[in-house]
Parts: sequence; C-alpha cells; structure tokens
Amino acid sequence: MESRGTKRGAGKIEEAEPWNKLLLPASSLPTDPALYVGPFPFYRRPSELGCFSLDAQRQYHGDARALRYYCPPPTNGQSPNFDLRDGYPDRYRPRDEEVQERLDHLLCWVLEHRGRLEGGPGWLAGAIVTWRGHLTKLLTTPYERQEGWQLAASRFQGTLYLSEVETPAARVQRLTRPPVLQELMYMGYKFEQYLCADKPGGSTDPSGEVNTNVAFCSVLRSRLGNHPLLFSGEVDCIDPQAPTTQPPTCYVELKTSKEMHSPGQRKSFYRRKLLKWWAQSFLPGVPNVVAGFRNPEGFVCSLKTFRTMEMFEYVRNDRDGWNPSVCMNFCAAFLSFAQNTVVQDDPRLVYLFSWEPGSPVTVSEHRDAPHAFLPTWYVEAMTQDLLSPPKTPSPKD
Repeated sequence: MESRGTKRGAGKIEEAEPWNKLLLPASSLPTDPALYVGPFPFYRRPSELGCFSLDAQRQYHGDARALRYYCPPPTNGQSPNFDLRDGYPDRYRPRDEEVQERLDHLLCWVLEHRGRLEGGPGWLAGAIVTWRGHLTKLLTTPYERQEGWQLAASRFQGTLYLSEVETPAARVQRLTRPPVLQELMYMGYKFEQYLCADKPGGSTDPSGEVNTNVAFCSVLRSRLGNHPLLFSGEVDCIDPQAPTTQPPTCYVELKTSKEMHSPGQRKSFYRRKLLKWWAQSFLPGVPNVVAGFRNPEGFVCSLKTFRTMEMFEYVRNDRDGWNPSVCMNFCAAFLSFAQNTVVQDDPRLVYLFSWEPGSPVTVSEHRDAPHAFLPTWYVEAMTQDLLSPPKTPSPKD
C-alpha cells in the first residue's frame, strides 16, 4: 500500500514549507493544507491482529459472531429498488448515544491479547492506540470547514491513547437532530440489511429489526511515519468472492448518498463525501466502497463500486479538491505533536487537543474526571501485569 499510495497520492509537489519543520515542541499545530503538501509519507500496509463483536445489547465478545457477508443483488440491468424507509421507526433499535463508550471495547481486546501481540508486549509501549474514526477525523481536518473536534490523550506504560470527546456543539447538534436526519441515519443501516447475509452464500433478510448496537470490529496494526498504530474500526461485511480471503483486503464498506443530477452535485460529492469515504477505507486497507444512490422517496436506484485507491482520481485536477498526501502528512504531524506534548506517563493526566475550522489545534491539561478516559479495570490489570514476576515455564509448556 505504501508504494502505491506514494505514487497515486502525492500529485504535484508544490513548493511549500516542509510540514516536518513544524514538529518542534509547540503549544499549537496549524492545519492549513498548504503546509502539508509534499511526498506521501510511509504508511505500513495494515495487518489484522484480531477482531471482536458487539451484540444486540452492546455487550463485548472476543470473536467474529457479528460478521456479515456481502450478498449483492443480481446484475440484470434493473434498479435494485431497495426501500430504505421500510421498517422506520417500528423496526429500529438505535444505540444509546448518551453512553460514552470511549476506548472501552478496544481496551477489552487489548487486555485479552496483550501477551500475544505481534512484535511482543513491548511493542505496545511505543504505539498509539485509538479508533479508526478518530484517525479519519485527523486525515480530513485540513479540508474540513464545518465541524470541529476534541481528542483526549493520555500516556500509560509508554503507550499513547487517543479518545474522542464530544464537543459542546456536537452535543447540541445530536440532541436537536431533526427527524429527517434521524431517518437518514436509519437509511444507511437499512441499506446494509439489503446487502448482507449471516453466512457465505446466504440470503439477505430486510424484514428484520435494524439494531445499531450490533457491530463487528477489526483490530489492525500499522505505522504512519515513525508512529506505530493499533486501531480498531467497524467493518460492514466481508466479500466471500474477493480475490483473497485475507483480511482486511476482503472487507467491503457500504454507503448511501443521494442521486446526483448536475455537475455541481457531483463536484460537491467528490470534494466532500468521497474524501471521508477514502479516509475511512484507506486507513484499514479496505479496497472497495459499494455506494447506493437513493432518490427523494428513499429508494436505491443504482449501485456503484468505488475503489479506495482510485478515489483521488475524481479530484486530481480539481483546484479545490483534496490531496491524500496532505491528509496523511497532517495526521503524521498531529501524532508527532501529541507524542511530543504528552510526555508524562500518568493515566489520570489528560491532554485535551481541540480544533475548530479556521484555527490551529490547541491543547489544554486536565486531571481526573470528567476527562480521564482509561478505565480503572484496565489500568489495574495492566499494572498488575507489570508487578507480577515473569512466569517460569513448566516442563509441560
């Protein structure tokens, strides 16, 4: 992925102040895209370390029970005609968004596998642990014009943990979400029901309940520049017909968007939505996004597959488009900024990185509640490991 990404992503290299000159200890980090133009940084091909599932009650299971299988409709030239409004709101069980899950489910997985991590337990000490969605927000930051973010960071046993904090503006937006937006969210999940089966070669069942508590998550290892990464992200489905069954290259991302009828609508879609789709799929190495385009009545009229590595081609010649190199260089710069800022090893000490469009990233220090996000059960279990004498192998081992 790194070599291919380097060639495709860099585009034209303009004369600009190299972004890596910005990595001196500082109290803020600029986000202007012009500062991050340059060669595509090294990004290690992501490898899947494991997975876990969340059930209908949002309970954690360290297995693949929630994994679903891609089942496209027959390509007979007819419109798929999926009714994305079907079952709303009667057969809809949305996740309780008031519950702040932070990194908890990922930490459950780390705790289960800490002794068997690829690279040994010591590898974790130099790594950054977070959700894929948090990294996606970093990648899109140089081009984001509307929504700010906050990321809490703590260092514990050498590992840097990053966890998103809901901004006051995002909270207001969530609590006052209009019915039309709630229905649009439902439609995205309903689309998955039309294309996913519970077993390879099985059939889909759009008559069931849409329960957004259920999730299958992949846990991946990668490296951006000199930053080892361990991150997890939700996976929509696996393609049993993929050329290789090796995750993550057999995974498929499913998306919906409204039908486009004008050049202006297409340009806006390529500049904004495709950027987010690319960032979300490029990070974990998911090769394809299957998009369903819906009409105003909520019916999917057409399906189109976007290859992740070719998405940049839609904006390559657009002066107001996005550049993958800028996205990845900014993310690498932020990770260096965070590593240089969060120097004290203390799970109760939190550095809050805040960003609003048009401003640089700033940082503030906090201790304990409400910002501390590493749970006591995790800290105590990891500390106990450190205090326990190494196990002496028995003759049976």
